[in-house]
Amino acid sequence: MTFASPFTPEPAHTHGQAPRTAVLLCNLGTPEAPTPAALRVYLAEFLSDHRVVEIPKPIWWLILHGIILRTRPKKSAAKYASIWRKEGSPLKVWTARQATLLRGWLGERGHHVTVRYAMRYGQPSIASELDALKAEGVTRVLILPAYPQYSGTTTASVFDAVYAWAQKTRAIPELRFVNHYHDDAGYTNALARRIKAHWQDHGRPDQLVMSFHGVPERTLQLGDPYHCECRKTGRLLAEKLGLRADQYTLTFQSRFGKAKWLQPYTEPTLVALARSGTKRVDVVCPGFTSDCLETLEEINQEARKAFLLAGGQTFHYIPCLNDQPEWIGALCDVAQQHMAGWPTQAAPDAQLLADSRAAAQALGARQ
Repeated sequence: MTFASPFTPEPAHTHGQAPRTAVLLCNLGTPEAPTPAALRVYLAEFLSDHRVVEIPKPIWWLILHGIILRTRPKKSAAKYASIWRKEGSPLKVWTARQATLLRGWLGERGHHVTVRYAMRYGQPSIASELDALKAEGVTRVLILPAYPQYSGTTTASVFDAVYAWAQKTRAIPELRFVNHYHDDAGYTNALARRIKAHWQDHGRPDQLVMSFHGVPERTLQLGDPYHCECRKTGRLLAEKLGLRADQYTLTFQSRFGKAKWLQPYTEPTLVALARSGTKRVDVVCPGFTSDCLETLEEINQEARKAFLLAGGQTFHYIPCLNDQPEWIGALCDVAQQHMAGWPTQAAPDAQLLADSRAAAQALGARQ
C-alpha cells in the first residue's frame, strides 16, 4: 500500500553542486491591479491573517465576508488607482529594485549570493520564491523583512509564511531571520541623509512629523515591541538631525476599525498643528522603506488635504528610502551581518565538486 506524501516533491538533485546562499527580501504585499476584483483577492488574504486581526475567527469571518469584502474593495481600488505607476504597484516596483540593487552591492563586496524579493500577501509569494530558490540549488536562505521595526503583525507574519512552507518541505534549507534593524546606524543615517537633502532644497519646516504605521494599542500591552522600536528610531533620527523635542512629532497612521490604536494619530495631529498656527510641516514615514499606498495616498494626498483645510500653508511629504544609495548600502550591511559564518565569499573549488560527484555516482547516484 502506498500513501500520498504530505511534502512537496523535491527538485532533482545533482551531486557535486556547490552550496548556494540566497537573501529573500520580504515586503507586505500589493494587489495585482487597482481594481475592485484584485483588491477583493488581496484584502481577503491580508485580513484573514490572524497576526493582522486577532478577533476570534468565526466572528471575524462573518465581518470580513459579510461586510468588509463587499464594501472596501471598490474604495481601496480608487485609492490605488491614484498612485498606480505604469510599471505597476509602487511598492512592488521599489521592492524589486531594492532586491536588484542589493544583489549588486553584495556582489561588489565579494558575496556569491542570489537575492530575490517576495510579498507576504499577493505575488510573488514567499512560498513560490522559496520553491524557486530550492530548484536553483540554494541551501542557505536569509529572510530579510522590509520592516525596520519588529511587529507581530508584520515581521512575525513573514516568519509564519516561511514556517508554513517549511512544514511542507522535506529538505529544508538552512534558514536565518532578521528580526529588526530599527536602531541600525546605517538605516538611521540614510533617513537623516534623505531629510537633510530635502531641507537643502526646500528649507526647514516649522515641524517635522514622523509618521509610522499604527497597530492596535492592545498589542503593546500584550508585549509587542513595535511601539518602543518606533520611538527609538524617532529619537535616534531626531538626534542625527539636531532637532529639539519641540521641533518634531512622532505619530501613527492607518487606523482600521473602532478599537484604540497607538497614539497620537497622524491626521488629527496635523489638523491640530495647523489650527495652532503651524504654517509648514514636513512629513516623513521612517517605518516604510518603499513608497506605497500608505505614504503616497494616505499621507501625500489625504493628510496633506486635511492639514491645508485646517489652516496650514505648506505641506511637504519626504519620500521613503526607496533606492537611495545610502539605504541600499545599509541594507547590504544588515544582510552581511546576518550571513556571518556562511561561506559566501569563497569561490567553489571545481575539482572538489567534481570529486564529490564522482564519489556519489560510484555509490549509485544517477546525477
